[in-house]
Amino acid sequence: MLKRIAAILLVVLTLSLQSCTAVSATSGLRSYVDSTDGYQFLYPHGWVEVNVGNAADIVMHDIIEPSENVSVVISPVPEGKTLTDLGTPSEVGYKLSKSAIAPPGSGREAELVNAEKADGTKTYYFLEYAVKLPNQERHNFASVAISRGKLFTFNASTTEKRWAKMQPMLKQVVSSFSVY
Repeated sequence: MLKRIAAILLVVLTLSLQSCTAVSATSGLRSYVDSTDGYQFLYPHGWVEVNVGNAADIVMHDIIEPSENVSVVISPVPEGKTLTDLGTPSEVGYKLSKSAIAPPGSGREAELVNAEKADGTKTYYFLEYAVKLPNQERHNFASVAISRGKLFTFNASTTEKRWAKMQPMLKQVVSSFSVY
């Protein structure tokens, strides 16, 4: 009888631990799907959508730390162009830093810290920036892809002060971005 109880407890404990590890991969994240424009991503619980006019397709930020945010910007590209046609990850990252993250006259400076191509059937570039604003330093992760003649740029940003804490989660959020 004692062996049977011990065996049942062992099975229950094993199942409980397995379910905990299965949930932890995306725990604390919610799914956002835009079926009209054809993209999706994960974002943290407690973040809300904000209206910023026509600057981005969507912007979400943390309700406690409003300067932490994610955004999707959609831009046209010439017909038939692929991401690799636009350049290497470093070239595209540099162009993006000069045209969107720190354009001339914005008072911002952006340094491309890392640029890499993701493995997979669809081409994505993952970019990392250190950004200096007049009164603050920030850190950005971005994912860039082309689909249906449009360049999709997904950006996640936080202050340099919170970067160490937020980096793993923001990397997971940016890695979740996909276009279809």
